[in-house]
Amino acid sequence: MALTVARAGESEVLRSHPHLRFEPGRYKYEIVTSAARSTYTVTDGTISFSALLSWAFGAGPVGQSYLYLRDGNWYEARTSFFGALDNLHFTPGRALSSPRDLGEATSRPVSNADLVRCFRCHATGVTSEYSVDTSRLQLGISCEACHGPGGKHVAVMEAEIFVMGVPSGEGDQKLIFNPRRLDATNSVEFCGACHSTWWDVRLSGANGHATLLSPAYRLVNSKCWGKGDSRLECTACHDPHAQRERQPEAYDAKCLACHMTEAGLTPSVDHSERACPVSKSKCASCHMPKVDVPDLHYAITDHDIRIVRAGENFPK
Repeated sequence: MALTVARAGESEVLRSHPHLRFEPGRYKYEIVTSAARSTYTVTDGTISFSALLSWAFGAGPVGQSYLYLRDGNWYEARTSFFGALDNLHFTPGRALSSPRDLGEATSRPVSNADLVRCFRCHATGVTSEYSVDTSRLQLGISCEACHGPGGKHVAVMEAEIFVMGVPSGEGDQKLIFNPRRLDATNSVEFCGACHSTWWDVRLSGANGHATLLSPAYRLVNSKCWGKGDSRLECTACHDPHAQRERQPEAYDAKCLACHMTEAGLTPSVDHSERACPVSKSKCASCHMPKVDVPDLHYAITDHDIRIVRAGENFPK
């Protein structure tokens, strides 16, 4: 999460790909990087537009999108880098079959509200509720993005260590926010602040495969979710302080925290769900399948936990 935003000229993706080019038709798109500067150029063969990219959002393995500032206004480049393509393609949701002119083909204006959302979920300590102050930028998602200001917390812990040799933890409760204390529903809502809550998706009008990018929404749509269960909240499977596990078998214990391991066993309070008749291993590979998102050129894990049947309509 520390790599979710970078100054464009410092982006490892752009540094390792100093000349990117994409020609979908009438317009040719290029990003050329040298001397810690990345220049975005679009031309129709007759006239051209160029801008110095300011910010790169995304670590790169999936994709990376770009913003630039021009005449006091922010714009999102019409093209992004995609790891699966190792090249540029249209930014997700921004492809235009027939742009009206070079300006529309080049970029999309970014409103202040959109700018706040971008930085709030990709960086730490740079936004108020209504504006972005990049002079206070802390790259990526740091501790304080989730826990809030930590200066007083650190001071108390250091003082207790100095006096007692070890921190008691007793003075910690009101000096730092700990999301672990939230109940299951509020915990998922908390993660959904950046990973899209149920209401975020409903109010945006997104549907179908586009909702795969909203794992909190997909999770609470699951039959398993019910009214909320701490064994299913985001942090039950994903430790925000560690690298994400990528092998499906790494999550089997989480599934078996609710499901019985063998058919015929008597359900208990903790294990009330029946055993899977197929397997006790790699549960997520069947019940949380990876689904291709065409705009991303990448397969995303579907967090709508369910029995997937061939030929069924994709659940919204």
